[in-house]
Amino acid sequence: MELKLAAEYPPAGEQQHIDSLIRQLRGKMEREYAKTRTLRDAHPKSHGCVRAEFSIAPDLPAELSVGVFGQAHTFPAWLRFSNASAKVDPDSKPDIRGVAIKLMGVNGEKLLQNEAHETTQDFVLISDSRFVTKDVAEFDGLVQALNGGFPRLVWYFLTHLRVLRNIKSSMRRHPNPLGIRYFSVVPYLLGNSAVKYSLTPRDAVETPVPQNPSENYLREAMVQQLRSGAAVFDFAVQFQTDSYKMPIEDPGVTWDEALSPFRKVATVTIPSQTFDTPERREFADNLSFNPWHSLLEHRPLGGISRARRQVYQALSIFRHERNQTPRVEPSVNDKEWLAGP
Repeated sequence: MELKLAAEYPPAGEQQHIDSLIRQLRGKMEREYAKTRTLRDAHPKSHGCVRAEFSIAPDLPAELSVGVFGQAHTFPAWLRFSNASAKVDPDSKPDIRGVAIKLMGVNGEKLLQNEAHETTQDFVLISDSRFVTKDVAEFDGLVQALNGGFPRLVWYFLTHLRVLRNIKSSMRRHPNPLGIRYFSVVPYLLGNSAVKYSLTPRDAVETPVPQNPSENYLREAMVQQLRSGAAVFDFAVQFQTDSYKMPIEDPGVTWDEALSPFRKVATVTIPSQTFDTPERREFADNLSFNPWHSLLEHRPLGGISRARRQVYQALSIFRHERNQTPRVEPSVNDKEWLAGP
């Protein structure tokens, strides 16, 4: 079969695996948070939710000047840094780290029907350039294996060696969330093209992981850095130029930067601030991030993204209902934003 650029090829039976993921993950949340506040099914541990500015570069060429990147503009934004593990583990444990970006003041119709008129745009990235599985079926199998006990998990990895390699290579220790390069892993539309995103610290200082670190040393590193100055990142896009070497339906493959380098489209500035407060933590817990909180021009692509659309929304609704907290998108008129640094 000839693969076209920026084209999707949904496999048969994908929806049954999406339904299975929702059932499994919701059941896991019910069991683990039966007597406590319900946290996220993944990325429950936040290192910090910080105020930022997302500034679109001026005079971008036509192929980049699409959607939110259409003109020079600075969007107010929230960034939430986190560990990927479903458990709230010490930061010294190797893990995938994540950052979720929520722009505010983004006009235009959005993809989610029940949130079509919201004014937010989300980007979700992690500290590796590959997803752990190739598709939804393989990810559903991984979740079943994780919930099925040690023998089942061993058998799964013996029959899915690339998944094991991807997981092992992505589980790392880091000294500071503000010094990590992050990747979208899955592709997105940029107009009629397909791209992946990256977020790269501009002046990261190489420091070792501290000896005998505290359980929350990543939060402490952010607190220390942002107490004395700003953190700056470059946000860039990478175009799909080869439909076979840069697949849409297999995010377990890194798109080679030699084939298509990342091109900067925006600067993300996190100003000096105090964020480690009970109010900010509660605000961060109540936020929902979904790559489908998006303009049509940036629609997520591929099976993992198609699953995310349903899984993220279902679990967010479930979490907020159990916690009896409203699901609302933030704005610059919220008291948390107006409170300032």
